[in-house]
Amino acid sequence: MKKSVNTRATILQQAFELIYKKGYQSTSIDEIIATTKVTKGAFYYHFKNKKQMGLAVIKEVIQPKTIDFSISSLTTSTNLCDALYTMIEELLLYNSFLTIEHGCPLANLTQEMSPLDNDFKEALAEAKSLWTNAIATSISKEQQNNTINTNNNAEEVANFIIASYWGARALGKLSNKANTYTHYLKQLKLYLTILKES
Repeated sequence: MKKSVNTRATILQQAFELIYKKGYQSTSIDEIIATTKVTKGAFYYHFKNKKQMGLAVIKEVIQPKTIDFSISSLTTSTNLCDALYTMIEELLLYNSFLTIEHGCPLANLTQEMSPLDNDFKEALAEAKSLWTNAIATSISKEQQNNTINTNNNAEEVANFIIASYWGARALGKLSNKANTYTHYLKQLKLYLTILKES
């Protein structure tokens, strides 16, 4: 049983790496099989088709390494604005799972697949909603304690933070320079400072 679990994880990890670099549509099952050195039978034992595998990559690889990681970081600080800044800083500068030249895998797939496939759209929206809800819930709690401006809509703030992060990742793909992120982080810190003002 352990070998089967490891084979599935290997397929998903290699599929993620190819999709992250090339895009979902440009990644073939044959290429995944060749790079993982599993048999075609082993692939189809775990996934009935490429789409099922792609949806599993979102749920089992991308979400844990980015969104679940980000959500957990919100609970490690007593200052939410500092925690939000650190969450984005970690994703941009210190998360070895991600690279400047390839951007945000969730945002990439959202742009590529959400207009084309409703199942992908739903899976991507669900993953993004987990992140939005976690940030918004944390903001709402701080608003109840009067440590964040209560005039702000918590969900709108959460969506803005995510959208600005995705934008920074997209600009990083163009420049391939880390200072793209440091300039963005400077502005994010200013925004979070304003967020606390009442």
